[in-house]
Amino acid sequence: MEITKKMNVPAAFLYKTIIDSVLHDIKQSTDKVLTEEQLTGYSYVKQFSKDSQATIQIYDLKKNEMYAFHTATKRNTFHVTYKIETIDENNCTLYYEEKMTSEGMIQQLNDMVLGTILGYFKRKQFKKMLVMMEESY
Repeated sequence: MEITKKMNVPAAFLYKTIIDSVLHDIKQSTDKVLTEEQLTGYSYVKQFSKDSQATIQIYDLKKNEMYAFHTATKRNTFHVTYKIETIDENNCTLYYEEKMTSEGMIQQLNDMVLGTILGYFKRKQFKKMLVMMEESY
């Protein structure tokens, strides 16, 4: 899934909003308080339910420009990148990319069918979240 959106917020605001969310998620999942400087290379386990968890590893971070991570479960690995490009002091463009690799042929077929159906709703929900970020500025 790829989404490109012109945002009516400064690049620094969008980046800070994303990083604050990441730091909050780490605190909720690990009870550790980290700083932005500690994020590159950081890996943690997030529990979704009793039987469902994922390992999240942050692999790239450039202040006001990029945030990238992997999320690995038993069945899939998601590669997510947020790239932020400054337009001017009050606007930026967000390039969001999410790629998924699946383990096993049956899982790949299942993900292909479900991805087609659920992709529309996921994209719509993500765009709503971006509008909420703009409104919070």
